[in-house]
Amino acid sequence: MIHLKKEQWFSNIRTDVLAGLVVGLALIPESIAFSAIAGVDPQVGLYASFCIAVSIAFFGGRPAMISAATGAMALLMISLVKDYGLQYLLAATVLTGIIQIIAGYFKVAKLMRFVSQAVVYGFLNALAILIFAAQIPEMSKMDTIGFISVAIGLAIIYLFPYIPKIGKAIPSPLICIVVLSVLAIALGADMRTVSDLGHFPDTLPIFLIPQIPVNLDTLIIILPYSLTLATVGLLETMMTTTVVDEVTESSSDRHQECRGQGMANIVSGFMGGMAGCAMIGQSIINVSSGARTRLSTLVAGVFLLCLVVFLKDWLAYIPMAALVAIMVMVAFTTFQWGAVKQFGKHPASFNVVMIAVVIVVLATHNLALGVLVGVVISALFLINKLESTVHVESQLIEHTHHYQISGQIFFSSADKFYQFFDFNEQVHTVELDLSHAHIWDITSVNMLNSVVQKFTSQGIKVEVKGLNEASSTLIDKYQNS
Repeated sequence: MIHLKKEQWFSNIRTDVLAGLVVGLALIPESIAFSAIAGVDPQVGLYASFCIAVSIAFFGGRPAMISAATGAMALLMISLVKDYGLQYLLAATVLTGIIQIIAGYFKVAKLMRFVSQAVVYGFLNALAILIFAAQIPEMSKMDTIGFISVAIGLAIIYLFPYIPKIGKAIPSPLICIVVLSVLAIALGADMRTVSDLGHFPDTLPIFLIPQIPVNLDTLIIILPYSLTLATVGLLETMMTTTVVDEVTESSSDRHQECRGQGMANIVSGFMGGMAGCAMIGQSIINVSSGARTRLSTLVAGVFLLCLVVFLKDWLAYIPMAALVAIMVMVAFTTFQWGAVKQFGKHPASFNVVMIAVVIVVLATHNLALGVLVGVVISALFLINKLESTVHVESQLIEHTHHYQISGQIFFSSADKFYQFFDFNEQVHTVELDLSHAHIWDITSVNMLNSVVQKFTSQGIKVEVKGLNEASSTLIDKYQNS
């Protein structure tokens, strides 16, 4: 679905254009750096950022959100590029887009509500650690001048925003690149530069079909990567959508955003770019600059490509130390330091889930698997908590035993519920009051039936009362199952 409504494009023209220009500038160093992480030429990341940003402007479900090549996705491509090469990466990117479109039509975005904040913190912290770790190979190639350059770059990135008037008008990563490039040229320093990574684009991207065998063996190779890329891409996109919705106090179509990300990745794959997703940092820069419509995203992508095509000779002089400094900043910004500061105040279950996600991701380098483990552990903690809420109070009045049942009765707590009763007691009637309880599933329905039948078989009359409408409906539906 292409969004062409006037209010989604031209209701905030001046601010959106300016914000888009700023983001377009900021995308250049990150796109190059993410290409370095993935092990591909800079043009692959730059083409991806252009294609994805422009495509998502038309197909996305969240106006003013920025999507491009990202660190989370680049980390997942390293082994694929290393073992099979760029052409397989392009094919995996196309398949990633197809999977995301399918996920959008099946409304997989609804599953995000099962991802707890502890899982999100673990995801972001693991991502930050992986991004930082990805810089170590480049750092190992540096000499003293290289490390000094990284330190200067970090100082510029963190201190420049505090300069009055211009500090927030120009992205500090861009200033970092300019200053370090000028210093390297002026001093004649022998440093690794971006040109050592590969070629820069000098033309617009063109349509191409990945040059790989179209057979089952190829699918077996790229499918695991595509599934992981699609999952991580949608996770980061949905988290970014939530943040942007909160900042702009507006809503978005998450299912359309899933489909839009898929379409954008298909375009990127066929145009020589790698897979990408929404960018939390750049999206915040965009909306914080006042952007509210799709025009800002389009301008960011177009401006990025114009700069790269016309200034590629200058970009080749960028020292790798500048990109390392930028990626270290990205890692430190991504890491959720608040979760560490509040570690002692958070519940033990929160900390266990967060740490588990980090450990699984670092052990497997699979962000999607880490999130899955986190969701499962969160569910187990929740089930244990709900199970502990089941209580039964009993009172014997003459020949009637009254049971007051409270809590959430479901597959896990149903067994505990059954054990509360003494089926051999000498009474005429048993009254089960479920006014403060809720029956959730067929397991608990069958357990309630078993309790009633057990008492009845002993010649004891059973009265069930206080069922809420939902529980009563469920029992009527499944009591004979």
